[in-house]
Amino acid sequence: MAESSDTTAPPPVAKLLPVAVLLWLAGIYLRIPILVAPPLAPFISDELGLSQALTGALTTLPILMLAIGSMPGSLAIARLGPRNTLALAMMIMVIGSAGRGLSPDTVTLMLASAVMGLGIAMMQPSLPALLPRWLEPHHLAIGSAIYMNGMLMGEFIGAGITLPVLMPLMDESWRATLLAWSLPALLVAAALFLPKREMSRPVKKPAWLPDWKNPLTLKIGLLLGLSGSLFFGLNAYMGNLLEQQGNFDMLADALFWYNFAQVIASLVMLKMARYWVGRKFPIIVTASCSIIGTVGTLLFTGSWAIASATFMSFTAGILLILLVALPPVLVESKETGRLSAGNFLVGYTLAFSVPMIGGLLADWGNDARYAVGFIIAYCVLVLPLTFTLDLKRQKGQPEG
Repeated sequence: MAESSDTTAPPPVAKLLPVAVLLWLAGIYLRIPILVAPPLAPFISDELGLSQALTGALTTLPILMLAIGSMPGSLAIARLGPRNTLALAMMIMVIGSAGRGLSPDTVTLMLASAVMGLGIAMMQPSLPALLPRWLEPHHLAIGSAIYMNGMLMGEFIGAGITLPVLMPLMDESWRATLLAWSLPALLVAAALFLPKREMSRPVKKPAWLPDWKNPLTLKIGLLLGLSGSLFFGLNAYMGNLLEQQGNFDMLADALFWYNFAQVIASLVMLKMARYWVGRKFPIIVTASCSIIGTVGTLLFTGSWAIASATFMSFTAGILLILLVALPPVLVESKETGRLSAGNFLVGYTLAFSVPMIGGLLADWGNDARYAVGFIIAYCVLVLPLTFTLDLKRQKGQPEG
């Protein structure tokens, strides 16, 4: 018999706005702590004397932790429930993110970055696992779109307003800026307990390890790797590509439109989520278009290359939301956490390792196009999986 919190009537539509706000605010903190690092990196590097590799690790280490921390998140969901896990994860994220601003040396800085990444990794499966507890079945798709809109807005806000807006208010201190971004998340974590219904009760005999017999665990994970490899990879190598083309002066504009495209993608999904989520055709189209856009960055130069990259970012953003929204739609609420965790484990392992291997090839060949070409090759290999996805809702096993 399913847990009582699953069978309690969900809140009426009139009460969905506070839940939507909470989902959006939690979504923001899936990315802001990571994406504030690149604009602050020069100031951190100057004070602590970081090498180029360690400076890059301020961003790449948390991304690696997004994969490593998925399983602790799944275990916590099974034992504590999704709401308690989300609140705990946000507190861990704040400790790590604020700790970076208080770090006296490089070792402490890297440890704090790893703790921050662990918190964010635990947040990731908690949000889709929480949706069936807070929303009616026909609101699950829009719920996913709301917190993913927050996440993608967090990418843009963190990268876009840290230097021109927040840092001047913090007396040009990178430490104070990190604290200012981090501490408000504690208020969001506390607000998660405002909804009156008890939805955080753990299930009996909880399962938390990924179900590798379920083909969705690997297939969605590999496709998340496609989306993440393209976005993070092209983001990392865009400067080198433009420099090779003699267009390095266009990098600032390129990065602006590249990140803004993800915001537009999330806004489109707020409108179209209920029509597209759970359908195979939009996944096939957006995955294919993402690859085509990336190929365009190699075939074209100048403004056309930037337009191709922007197109890829837009379609990869839609693809990301389509994939992340699948677990709460396809499996029972008690299975959502571990399916999402398995997806993120596979997806972010690939989003980290595929661009890194591509970078090694680029160093070997002294050409950034090798890196992008390797990423494209991976994506072409996994693209056929989009045709084999079984998106029928799975029925749970009867409980003994």
